[in-house]
Amino acid sequence: MRRSSMKASALDDAVGPAVRPSRRTSTGEVGLLLSLAAGGIGLGVILGLPLVDGTVHEIGAPGGWTLFLGSVTGLIGTYLALLMVLMAARIPTLERALGRGGVMRWHKNLSVLTISFILAHAVLTTAAYAKIAKVGIAHELGVLIDSYPDMITAFVALGLMLLIGLVSLPWLRRRLSRENWWLLHLLIYVALVLSFAHELVLGPSFVNHPVVQWIWAGAWILAGLALVVYRVLVPLLRSLRHELTVVAVEPQPNGVTKILLQGQYLEDLQLQGGQFFEWRFLTRGRWWQAHPFSVVDRQGDTLRLMVRPIGDFSANLIKLGVGTRVWFEGPYGNFTAAQQRKDRVLLIAGGIGVTAIRGLLEDLPRWSRPVLVLRVTAKTDLVLLDELERLASERNGKVYILSGDRTMVDLRTIAGNIKDFQSRDIFISGSPGFVEAVRDVFISLGVKRRQLHVEAYTI
Repeated sequence: MRRSSMKASALDDAVGPAVRPSRRTSTGEVGLLLSLAAGGIGLGVILGLPLVDGTVHEIGAPGGWTLFLGSVTGLIGTYLALLMVLMAARIPTLERALGRGGVMRWHKNLSVLTISFILAHAVLTTAAYAKIAKVGIAHELGVLIDSYPDMITAFVALGLMLLIGLVSLPWLRRRLSRENWWLLHLLIYVALVLSFAHELVLGPSFVNHPVVQWIWAGAWILAGLALVVYRVLVPLLRSLRHELTVVAVEPQPNGVTKILLQGQYLEDLQLQGGQFFEWRFLTRGRWWQAHPFSVVDRQGDTLRLMVRPIGDFSANLIKLGVGTRVWFEGPYGNFTAAQQRKDRVLLIAGGIGVTAIRGLLEDLPRWSRPVLVLRVTAKTDLVLLDELERLASERNGKVYILSGDRTMVDLRTIAGNIKDFQSRDIFISGSPGFVEAVRDVFISLGVKRRQLHVEAYTI
């Protein structure tokens, strides 16, 4: 096996034939299709409720269309909020099908749509009643708040949603610590509880419709249970059963911290290379914070983490004491060898993204002949290089290093030197900016999206 600079050598040396992996429909994909079907049916029912409740005569009355649109936007907004909660529940089927990145993208997009539709509902409904009463919108707003006590909770819920939307804007999100943003983000659940109560009491499609009320309440109860089960009970029971503790904390020459965790029955976790856990270290100041780190490898009942200091939390992990108890959620992510559909793979890691690549590489079959590209600012930043070279050599693969100022190196260099990239699955791991840039390069060169598998690391 050879290791060389990307600029010094092309990556298109001859490689022998490989056995094509079979293309099967996974349980995750089946679950995703069923989830999409259920979501579409639910949306259809939601859109039909205002039509069943109203009449053509009522819609044609003064303010009728505005009131109708207000009801529709309110129902769609709260239905999307229900789906948003399900995305946050970390349901295993969705996690396997979409991966953590995909689930969080859906959650983020649904959050934007939820706030937009509920804001539209508030504006349209107030405007409709103002038109019916033939008064100004500001005056009608005061009347609604004075006449309907539940309207106060609705406006409080809307205010909380707008606050969460504001702090989630990229330019403001970057100015908040992960912990402060997370605490503010939890207010969304308070807002949803308040808006749910308002909807059942005053929503035209629910008032005097007890069956609809029970079905809607049941759907929200099930979503809440999913959140409690998969975010609280399952992690709690797993953490108690596996009894993970810190057995070693070792600083590495390149600033990375190696952490070894030891527990019991770890084979039952069914961990795949490339996956990660949300880790919660039970010490003062850390116990309430869960942060994601990939597992480099598992040796018996020992897990190895390699953490680069990016924020305050990761920088302080070097101070962890041996014997510290660890609770966890996961494993999460579909950045695994199970996603391979082509004969060969191309693995691209930026910085500490190499930790996921290392685990994935170990799971690849011996005939896979992988090509690895490690992207670092300086070669002194390389992590796990010896292990990557050994694993690649065992699979008759190659490792290449692309180093230099990240603002100066043309990312097309990666694709331009790999002549068979069109026939490979491409796994990309690193910071969000790096992952997006590399993915965009390959998409612009005609690579199909289903060939691209990504894992982005954020603070």
